[in-house]
Amino acid sequence: MTSVFPRCLVSSSASISLPNRPPLRYAVLGAGFAGISVAWHLLKDCPKELSLSVDVYDEVGIGGGASGVSGGLLHPYSPKGKLLWHGGECWRECLELLNVAETAAASSSAAEKGDCNQSFGDFMVRRRGILRPATNAKTLSLMTDNARNCLAGCEVETIDKDAAQSLVPNLCLPLNSAFYLPGAMNVNPQRYLQALFQACLNSASESLGRTNITLVKQSIDNVLELEGEYDAVVICLGSKVNFLPGLTGKLPLRTCRGVITHLQLHESVRGSYPEGGPSILSDAWLAVQGPRDIHMGSTWEWQSRNHSPDVSAEEASKALAELLPKASAVYPEIDKWEFAGARAGLRAMPPVTSHGSLPLLGCVDQLVGAAEGGPCKFWVFGGLGSRGLLYHGWLGKLIAKAVLCCKEELLPSELTSWKINNRVKS
Repeated sequence: MTSVFPRCLVSSSASISLPNRPPLRYAVLGAGFAGISVAWHLLKDCPKELSLSVDVYDEVGIGGGASGVSGGLLHPYSPKGKLLWHGGECWRECLELLNVAETAAASSSAAEKGDCNQSFGDFMVRRRGILRPATNAKTLSLMTDNARNCLAGCEVETIDKDAAQSLVPNLCLPLNSAFYLPGAMNVNPQRYLQALFQACLNSASESLGRTNITLVKQSIDNVLELEGEYDAVVICLGSKVNFLPGLTGKLPLRTCRGVITHLQLHESVRGSYPEGGPSILSDAWLAVQGPRDIHMGSTWEWQSRNHSPDVSAEEASKALAELLPKASAVYPEIDKWEFAGARAGLRAMPPVTSHGSLPLLGCVDQLVGAAEGGPCKFWVFGGLGSRGLLYHGWLGKLIAKAVLCCKEELLPSELTSWKINNRVKS
């Protein structure tokens, strides 16, 4: 039933003090980095005078898509060591959400249960830093220059061969130099997302009925089905957004399937990865899960339509053939490790702009065919590509505020310019 009250929060106090106003209802489609961040910020940023209900739709569950199988290496820099667009804000907000999730996990055992794939690690955040060996003169020069303008909260140190090998013995450094990010970290994406959703549940419980959040395990084939039920729908479906009626082929996104492999040291093999050793970034990255567990990734299969996280023996073999030579070029010891499994995710990659590859945000009423001036507004938050973990906190906060206020102009123009370029109107 269509509400007779305004569907958005506006600045006037009168609009939020209407007697007997029904709760605001929002639908968030997708339970990955984008969706759970939006849900959290909707709950936290809604004015205390209002009641609010959020339904998160995902047929697989929390972290069941590409977010849940991402590498989890967290830092605010490009492959050339340059601070990413608004990297400081993104880094700060991401650390805040990690703290929220860790607090929720510490206070409840629920975050340790659920659909998490145990073979992909049993930690939430591993704070051991990231090391990037300099493999060619061009990279060395660019990263040396960029390191001078690093973020104070995540410094980039230029270290020599001895210092690098003290962190990771037997590391190969062709130019005797490496770049060390001591503040960078590994995040277990599924455990993190489940804990952040638990934080959402805790927040709703602490509101004493003012707010509510529900996980709905079903897919939505057409967003217009929700038009009479919600005040706003936020579409956070990653690569699946291109399969929604009204949005198919209308967003400037490309799909890319990436395979991540899980390697282990057999119990008969002496030695292990150093307990406090950092993860490694190179042409193939190594995300350390523990002394005898490492994730290696990832491959790039452009224009794939395969959403399945499952990896066939043939696909895994091809991934290993592609990734192992790149990894062993900087860490030869990886040749001793054995294949223990693989997962894959289909990422939605945005176009490259003068600011880099930026996610797509904005109102898409006309694209999905919503009634002009109707009771519901439709928003999209997608194209996070391979940087969803870094971007999701700050951008989730921004779009939640825009949704609550029904003001697209609250979003940075760099994130909505795709609509102008594609002649899309809200």
